[in-house]
Amino acid sequence: MFYVYILKCSDNSLYTGYTVDLEKRLITHNKGKASKYTRGRLPVELIYYEELPTKSDALKREYEIKQMKRPKKLKMIKLG
Repeated sequence: MFYVYILKCSDNSLYTGYTVDLEKRLITHNKGKASKYTRGRLPVELIYYEELPTKSDALKREYEIKQMKRPKKLKMIKLG
């Protein structure tokens, strides 16, 4: 299973990514080793995720979410 996730950073910004292991990825982000973007915005909190069957599906969904404006992402999170 593959996951697309959204993190809320300490500066209230949102970060979207994909992984095969949500728990491990969140720990890695909070250690400052997963992404340059989140490294300077610790701690981060998992606020949304979706399960997808293939890596291709996850990457497509990640791209779709990254193209959304913040208000649309927040609406999606509330509905999710």
